[in-house]
Amino acid sequence: MARKSLIQRERKRQKLEQKYHLIRRSLKKEISKTPSLSDKWKIHGKLQSPPRNSAPIRLHRRCFSTGRPRANYRDFGLSGHVLREMVHACLLPGATRSSW
Repeated sequence: MARKSLIQRERKRQKLEQKYHLIRRSLKKEISKTPSLSDKWKIHGKLQSPPRNSAPIRLHRRCFSTGRPRANYRDFGLSGHVLREMVHACLLPGATRSSW
């Protein structure tokens, strides 16, 4: 189980990313439309003004049940070992189990 503070920090980053998403998208469109390099630099400076944690690259997927940050499967939202336990317990329909 991940520490609660790390999970809360990740949720805070998600909220910030949602808050500044439209601003970032509009500034990126402006950069692609402007032909002059000096205007692109000005818009790029505006793009750097929002908080760092609002950038989507800073988001990290976590396991839905344990909060583990590594080995996550996008389709299920679970980490590998939790996914394997659930498949062995027949809790995920359509998933085939394997043992090695």
